[in-house]
Amino acid sequence: MKETLLTLWQDVWPNIKASQPLPTGEGVIDESAFSTLEVDKVFDAVNYATTTAGQAVLYRSLTQPSDSLEVLHAKQAAVQELGDKPHLAAALTALIDHAAQQEGHFYRLLFGNFLGSFTTAREAHEIEGYGYAQYKKGVQFLLDAVDHIQAIEKPDSAYLQELFATISNFADTRSYSLMKGPVYLTERGIQCREERRGSLLPAVVFVPRILKPLLLVTVFALYWLISTFAPADMRVELPDQVVFLSPLLLLYFPIIGGFDRDKAIVPLRGIYRSSAAVGETLDALGQLDELLSFLKFAEQFGHNVVLPSLIDSPHHRMNLTEARNPVLSKAYNDYVGNDLALDDEKLLLVTGPNSGGKTAFCKTITQIQLLAQIGCFVPAKTATLTVADRIFYQVPEISHLNDGEGRFGTELKRTKDIFLATTAKSLVVLDELSEGTTFEEKMESSTNVLDGFYRKGNSTVLITHNHQLVDHFVKKRIGMPKQVEFANDAPTYRLVEGISRVSHADRVAKKIGFSKEDIDNYLAETK
Repeated sequence: MKETLLTLWQDVWPNIKASQPLPTGEGVIDESAFSTLEVDKVFDAVNYATTTAGQAVLYRSLTQPSDSLEVLHAKQAAVQELGDKPHLAAALTALIDHAAQQEGHFYRLLFGNFLGSFTTAREAHEIEGYGYAQYKKGVQFLLDAVDHIQAIEKPDSAYLQELFATISNFADTRSYSLMKGPVYLTERGIQCREERRGSLLPAVVFVPRILKPLLLVTVFALYWLISTFAPADMRVELPDQVVFLSPLLLLYFPIIGGFDRDKAIVPLRGIYRSSAAVGETLDALGQLDELLSFLKFAEQFGHNVVLPSLIDSPHHRMNLTEARNPVLSKAYNDYVGNDLALDDEKLLLVTGPNSGGKTAFCKTITQIQLLAQIGCFVPAKTATLTVADRIFYQVPEISHLNDGEGRFGTELKRTKDIFLATTAKSLVVLDELSEGTTFEEKMESSTNVLDGFYRKGNSTVLITHNHQLVDHFVKKRIGMPKQVEFANDAPTYRLVEGISRVSHADRVAKKIGFSKEDIDNYLAETK
């Protein structure tokens, strides 16, 4: 069965961030790249989804982005159609807004805890009473979704058509029929109307309310008949009838309510939780919300955004103009955009002083690649790129040193894992190489690693202070050297041609108050 949000949530209350990246080499990003790319912050930047399902779908997309050009083209076409048809987007927005108001009842029905007869629910996951009200409100969530989607104009794009069909076709499923009612409790288990048709087996009809008029009328009619036609010496006078019936009425509620809860509501929610049709319908609603979130992100971002042109190519390519970081640009309105052209040149070597913007630039291009691979707009004036089968971003992880290997060995093992998992269609960012060893060994090891990636044919970006390493590749006419620009001893955050041969360590030390002068002053004050 296809993994849906419901399968992720089987044992937990619905969690937006339930999805996890796949192991190295199995998905587009792995756990390490997920952390370094700050996917949680990217999610916060683009998340305008209204429903819990929509936010969970968006988070799943970022955690496990697609590497299918066909799927992404279809998703982009859906986004484009919604942008071109405001009336269609408005109709879907109304559907999603209504779903957002109801979905809490649905989750409470499926995952909530029953409290008992006379307890008041105070938490979102608690169900008071016997669950009648929760059942009716919960199933109405999907029943309304079907009604609403069937009333909306049919879209043209294949991706939207498939989502519409998934929700609409839910009306043909057993789960829908059970939600719609009536529900029959038989010796063969719970049955819907279609399963019951033609059957002569006795059945109890489940009605989601505590008062059963037919049952009450039948009980009182029998009692009246017995009281009326019984021999005179066995008849019970009215005051004694009231005394006799009162305890029976008090027992009625726990007996009937408990029966309906245990024999109908609890088994029914188990059926819905394990239903592939319910899971796929919920996912389809979430996917519609995700598409609307992309449109809202484009409207709210405040800078140029574009649906990237996704092309097929033997190796990874990326061309961006005025590319901005999707996270930082929301916090800093004057964030500087940069251009990038990685075509036949597959190695980009970025140098420059500390705090000049090297890391921010590399996160910008990898986060743009990630957004492109969920079908979203990207923050750039123009963008053309191939779909990467892997996106890696390696940084030194001192807190994850492997026993007995030290910093150099731990980093080299990670680099090896990346190298073995990449193909010509991968995008790899390496933030420094071969730390924790001598300069000579660092040069040799870094040269070997970069040469290996270059021969593999993927796009490789190196952030480094080692200008000698860059000189080595430039002399071999391999690689494109870029440096972060400084003006008047301050970064402009622009990437320009060239190789930086300074680190501005003294400027950083002064900025944080730990320069030579600061140390001398501290020692003088403590004497």
